[in-house]
Amino acid sequence: MEFSIKSGSPEKQRTACVVVGVFEPRKLSSAAEVVDAAASHYLSDILRRGDMEGKSGSSLLLHAVPGVEADRVLLIGLGKEREFREKGYRAALTTAVRQLNETGGFDGTIYLTELPVRKRDAAWRVRQAAMIAEEALYRFDRLKSKKDEVRRPLRKLTFCVSRRNELALAEQALAQGQAIATGVELAKDLGNLPGNICTPGHLADQARQLAKEHGLAVDVLDRADMEKLGMNTLLSVARGSHEPPKFIVLRYAGADVGIKPIVLVGKGITFDSGGISLKPGPEMDEMKYDMCGAASVLGTLKAAALMKLPLNVIGVIPSTENMPGGSATKPGDVITSMSGQTVEILNTDAEGRLILCDALTYVERFDPECVVDIATLTGACVIALGHVSSGLLANNDGIARELLDAGHEAHDRAWQLPLWDDYQEQLKSNFADMANIGGRPAGTITAACFLARFAEKLCWAHLDIAGTAWRSGKEKGATGRPVPLLSHFLIERARDRAKPGARRKAA
Repeated sequence: MEFSIKSGSPEKQRTACVVVGVFEPRKLSSAAEVVDAAASHYLSDILRRGDMEGKSGSSLLLHAVPGVEADRVLLIGLGKEREFREKGYRAALTTAVRQLNETGGFDGTIYLTELPVRKRDAAWRVRQAAMIAEEALYRFDRLKSKKDEVRRPLRKLTFCVSRRNELALAEQALAQGQAIATGVELAKDLGNLPGNICTPGHLADQARQLAKEHGLAVDVLDRADMEKLGMNTLLSVARGSHEPPKFIVLRYAGADVGIKPIVLVGKGITFDSGGISLKPGPEMDEMKYDMCGAASVLGTLKAAALMKLPLNVIGVIPSTENMPGGSATKPGDVITSMSGQTVEILNTDAEGRLILCDALTYVERFDPECVVDIATLTGACVIALGHVSSGLLANNDGIARELLDAGHEAHDRAWQLPLWDDYQEQLKSNFADMANIGGRPAGTITAACFLARFAEKLCWAHLDIAGTAWRSGKEKGATGRPVPLLSHFLIERARDRAKPGARRKAA
């Protein structure tokens, strides 16, 4: 999709379709009023006859509107003006792009980006518009012998801003939105691939391809390398699988060598059967999504590279399958982690924390500014927060606040849960330094408490994306979250670093 920014009057646009809004009940937006005046109140007459009320999600396509240069005018319902917020804006853009895609025109000029959204400027509206447009048009049909018959002539979208002095910021925001959308698409594509294609080796190949395309550095550790390092908890998860595990390190160098890196660690379980603690059969196919943390790291690094952010960012992906088998780890086994701490494996389906804990120990060598791990870690997080918000836990209030703010800015929200020492009691073991599970109560928190024992030397945060990484049911598929949150987190870090004399308070 080709995007552009423009400032100009809607009735003068030579385009296949101009998109303007209608509030409920039957109130034209500012851009729609301009079109209406040029058309001798053609739009007002249509609304007066009851053809459209302006309800959110509604639309009305008009052809050959008098006094208007565009071939068509698309009216988009915005709901009640006093209730118009981020949700309504996003819904309107989604409806507009999907309807434009069905008109048969090759381009569209959208004036919804001029609409005021409370506490949001033109840059936010344009950045979101690019991301929403790509989301609305996304399809994953590469594995079908016959592609879905989706009419998609739309090739170009132009977003309009009210004032010419907004153009420069809007252009920058558009580039950011496109970069983030590209990262989201990569994460979705990887998440949607089945486990027989997206193996640990495939993730490693994708990292190498990303490095080649964007000038990144990449290292891939194999089983022998991990054995030498003592990554025994990671390797314990890999024992039951015939697929060899991989430990992927991808480096983006956008700042000077002496600048400490930000490290993103993504859980890369390419299929999770539960191991010996076998999962129930229904919906087990969705365990191909257990590598969405890894996919989000690759997607975020791609976005950072496209935006050319002046940061050093390292992506670390421990990756394996978790399968049952004669050599698989058994409940009751005790494993010595890379840190030297011992873990009693009470449940082999609590495997994500086992691969992440060795990764957290490994990243100490980078002397990072901060570390964020991303993982589809606990079903308990789905129960606690549903599919709206990711779970956030951190050992540093500064980085927690940054991530929460980034999530609100990106509309990819997280909610912070406590990481109090009181919960550590649940991880006690009679036979090792800790157990890998803490029972049913506070499952998301005790999983993070486990990881916290391996992150004591780090400024660290943990994102549990079990409820947000994919959708089930009719619209089943990866969401690409939390690439938008992480990308905005990096954008803000880069902006803060650019300030004269700025120093990271969270580090």
